[in-house]
Amino acid sequence: MNRPVTFRRRAVGEMDTPKPAAVGRAARRFMGKRQWAVDDFTPMEETRDRARMIRLHTLANLHTYLDQFADSVERNGGQVLWAADAAEANRLISEVIGRKEGSLVIKSKSMVTEELDLNAHLQAEGHTVVETDLGEFIVQLAEDHPSHIIAPVMHLTRQDIGELFHKRLEIPYTDDPEELNAVARRHLRRFFLSADVGISGVNTGVAETGSIITVTNEGNGWLTTAAPRTHIAVMGMERLVPTFADAATIVEVLARSATGQRLSVYTNVVSGPRRPGDPDGPDELVVVIVDNGRSRVLSSDASEILACIRCGACLNVCPVFREVGGHAYGQVYSGPVGSVLAPGLADFTEAVDLPFASSLCGACREVCPVRIDIPKLLVHQRVRATRENDPFRWLGPGLGLYAQAAKRPAAWKTLLAATRMAGRLKGDGWFHRLPLHAKGWTQSRDFPPPARESFRQWWKANRSGT
Repeated sequence: MNRPVTFRRRAVGEMDTPKPAAVGRAARRFMGKRQWAVDDFTPMEETRDRARMIRLHTLANLHTYLDQFADSVERNGGQVLWAADAAEANRLISEVIGRKEGSLVIKSKSMVTEELDLNAHLQAEGHTVVETDLGEFIVQLAEDHPSHIIAPVMHLTRQDIGELFHKRLEIPYTDDPEELNAVARRHLRRFFLSADVGISGVNTGVAETGSIITVTNEGNGWLTTAAPRTHIAVMGMERLVPTFADAATIVEVLARSATGQRLSVYTNVVSGPRRPGDPDGPDELVVVIVDNGRSRVLSSDASEILACIRCGACLNVCPVFREVGGHAYGQVYSGPVGSVLAPGLADFTEAVDLPFASSLCGACREVCPVRIDIPKLLVHQRVRATRENDPFRWLGPGLGLYAQAAKRPAAWKTLLAATRMAGRLKGDGWFHRLPLHAKGWTQSRDFPPPARESFRQWWKANRSGT
């Protein structure tokens, strides 16, 4: 049986590439912008408190608000489909697309469709799927995966993107950001004009009105939902708020925490298909509400993580994420939030080591716009990991051997003497490579030599002078 690739192994592989350096630079820029946006907004702390209250209240009454939201969407002329898992969600979306004459699908940025691996499913059925968010478009061209919740190509430099466009779009090489943006716009424009179906995610759903809100900094989000005749909105079941006023609070802290803006460039509100007299909009709106493990998370000790509004601030401030990048996590959701969420949504054995990919420094808790206590949730997941599938099962026997030696003075003295002798044989005394599980320490640092004499020996030689 093949053993799953661990976070440690992926992280070591990523650190041998230029990706972490690019991630670190971009993360620091994001945090600088966030700090400016927070300092610029006097009631930020009170707004964070209100946003937290809204999200926790919604989760505590989620089934009530889901029913209200579905009723409101249908009252507005939309259709609601419920998906228990990724397979059902993909099947339902395929059935909606299959009723259309064409097969061209455009998408705006959506983490939940990444979670479903929707693109691969639709392409296997013969549909052409085009990502229209610039970052996701680059990821699709590179046949890669996003490395960050809001910045899919954080791991790439502009030179990398210029080289990619040169090879895949057959244009003269340039690394000028404005020119690269212009190239992408020209390439994507024809798809907006001819797409049969547009698929979007949902930043926030409003229970009282049946509205879905998407927040972007590119016009592609609005075009994806308005230009095609059919709009499919794919929403994680937890992404609701009760009222429109609540949605305004969430949007306010989201923009400041995510990109350091007072408000994102586009905040798009869709409240049903096109009505008579509307200048634009789809003829058909279908909202697919996805569980895919969320009910399981909601009933667990980690339920608070579902209050996350996907701003990505916890990733930007995390010292582990900034050193290894998002791909090292091996999951759709990376960083601190992913280390809690992924073990709940995915097969736990595939993400069992992610809760340990943290120093528990608490920086993520300090910047979270809804004040999720991520370090506490990571500890909960660590407890679960050690109970169900201990990734450090070797530690117990190791500590047992230590205990046996430590409680026998003669054995302990012999062990220390042997260690000191080994240190002297090494010449400089330092251990540059330790065996077995301890080798991880010496991959990035040397182990110091043991003291020439133990404290007990020193005390015996010097206590007469005290």
